[in-house]
Amino acid sequence: MIRPLDRLIRPKSIAVYGGKEARRVIEQCDKMGFAGEIWPVHPKLDEIFGRKCYRGTADLPAPPDASFVGVNRALTIDIIRELSAIGAGGAVCYASGFREAMSELSDGGDLQEALVAAAGDMPIIGPNCYGLINMLDGALLWPDQHGMVRATKGVAILTQSSNIACNISMQTRGLPLAYLMTAGNQAQTGLSGLACAVLEDPRVTAVGLHIEGFDDIRTLERLALRARELKKPVIALKVGKSEAARKATVSHTASLAGNDAVSGAVLERLGIGRVHSLPAMLETLKLLHLYGPLENSDISSMSCSGGEASLMSDAAVGRNIHYRDLKPEQLGPLRESLGEMVTLANPLDYHTFVWGNLERQTAAFTATMSGGYTMNLVVLDFPRGDRCDSSDWMTTVDAVVAAARATGARAGVVASLGENMPENIALGLMEEKVVPFSGIDEALTAVETAAAIGSAWAKPTPAPLIDAAIVDSKAVMLFEDQAKAELAAFGVPIPKGQVVRTPDEAAKAAGEIGFPVVLKGLGVAHKTESGAVRLDLHDAVSVREAAAQMDSVATGFLIEEMAPKPVAEIIIGAMHDPVAGPVLTIGAGGILVELLEDSAILTLPTTSDAISETIGRLKVSKLLDGYRGGRAGDKDALIQTVAAVAHYVATNATKVEEVDVNPVMVLPHGMGVVAVDALIRKRN
Repeated sequence: MIRPLDRLIRPKSIAVYGGKEARRVIEQCDKMGFAGEIWPVHPKLDEIFGRKCYRGTADLPAPPDASFVGVNRALTIDIIRELSAIGAGGAVCYASGFREAMSELSDGGDLQEALVAAAGDMPIIGPNCYGLINMLDGALLWPDQHGMVRATKGVAILTQSSNIACNISMQTRGLPLAYLMTAGNQAQTGLSGLACAVLEDPRVTAVGLHIEGFDDIRTLERLALRARELKKPVIALKVGKSEAARKATVSHTASLAGNDAVSGAVLERLGIGRVHSLPAMLETLKLLHLYGPLENSDISSMSCSGGEASLMSDAAVGRNIHYRDLKPEQLGPLRESLGEMVTLANPLDYHTFVWGNLERQTAAFTATMSGGYTMNLVVLDFPRGDRCDSSDWMTTVDAVVAAARATGARAGVVASLGENMPENIALGLMEEKVVPFSGIDEALTAVETAAAIGSAWAKPTPAPLIDAAIVDSKAVMLFEDQAKAELAAFGVPIPKGQVVRTPDEAAKAAGEIGFPVVLKGLGVAHKTESGAVRLDLHDAVSVREAAAQMDSVATGFLIEEMAPKPVAEIIIGAMHDPVAGPVLTIGAGGILVELLEDSAILTLPTTSDAISETIGRLKVSKLLDGYRGGRAGDKDALIQTVAAVAHYVATNATKVEEVDVNPVMVLPHGMGVVAVDALIRKRN
């Protein structure tokens, strides 16, 4: 059992080992006003920056709360062992040359295992990382420059990459940073564990994770649960979507990037918001720092330009963002303050008639913010301070602040270009509880993400993901007849059919089932490509002839009744993800699988509500709803069938590697569904 991280991340005493990097740690702590003890350890020097040097760990006055170990990789292991033995609070391992360098150093993996063993129950961060910055207490186990300032409260950002952390520290967006931490190789302590620790600090308002690979799914689940309990939202920038990113991730951290769609489904399940860029992460954290999760994504937008109003409107396309119409009671006050020539709408172009007029702008903004929107945005790009006068822009800022105070509404000022939000203005807006957004896309991403977290938290807490490793045995393929039999036992509807061996038996079985029938060759994975499937056969002669033609490629035949014409064809698939365990895929099926790329992931266990919501996101769901006057599909039966497949997969979680039920014919409402083809790959 690893000791708690509290002493390491909030130390009262710090020991530093090494030369240049150790001096920088002391320098940064002094610069940021660290009030605790700092003990340099060096075998030859007598003092560093006026502080007495200790010759070794045994000479320290007491077990340090935190240690920065900035020596070579072999010596790092020895020092970590010594610190663990005396009961130190934890250590940052700066050195590289461990598991991340296995392609260059054959002993990298062995050294990493030795490092973890040396640490024992003492928490360590790294190796191959810069460490951590705690700006709440001025405690920096950090051997480099940074751009941060002391804070009384703020957000925590955690990343595996030290360089990304350096870049984040230099932000000029007005975001208060309480903690900045790097995890490096995550040899023992991963991002999720660090996040759990900083979340407990009452001065932390929200957490951002830059994730290259999930470290431990159970700790991530614990983090998500604790975030709900403390009402402190967590967001993640999960990289690895592209093939190049996946390769770079593995080579850098030796961690599994995982399937991107599965990663997204896991984060959504846990109520962890997902963003796709560093700017979006910082802007979202600003909103969450001030307001926390949002109850919905209904927003208002105000600007003094039709062009800006159009940009705001277009940026919402494809997002879960809603510009709800103005309420009737808002129209009178808006007309009175803006005049007759302004078209009253949302997004609102209030023109320049009230530009520079504090009273009339305040009245207009107050009227809009009285509409009950979850977020009220005012587009305002500030002029260059070195060449222009921003007095009128500050009048608009004052009007936004006054309107937000008067209504108690959430408000944000949006610079359409990130560089047009000066840091001093951003800091001032944050002090006034108004979010200073740098970028239109980033602002809408922030709202959308905060609303997604709010929606997730409004639902019951999800059950833990199924924790089941695949058994170590030979994989076998269950072809259609066997696969359907297994699934039918769990409630998946399949056509009436028989398995036979010869063309004559096929003709006889077809007559017993009733025409028209479908004939399929057994033992063939891709029957259509191999000519091993014939549809809509209306007599015994046709069945016999078709069976004779495919006799050379098939080990037998499956005769089934012909399914009625469906409203839509759906695929229900399953796979075993190395991180998330068994997961389902639902999407447009049949020949449209590759063509439309219309699918969604369901993590397990799942519920009928989750299945229904996932189906509703698919493009093909429009067909199920009765597209352009067509008949609606039997959604209830489809939901039950997906639940049946989920039950089968969950029950056989240690055996099932892959399930492919495609297509599932969704018949008109009230007529059910039928799974007309299936394959299963499982372990014995």
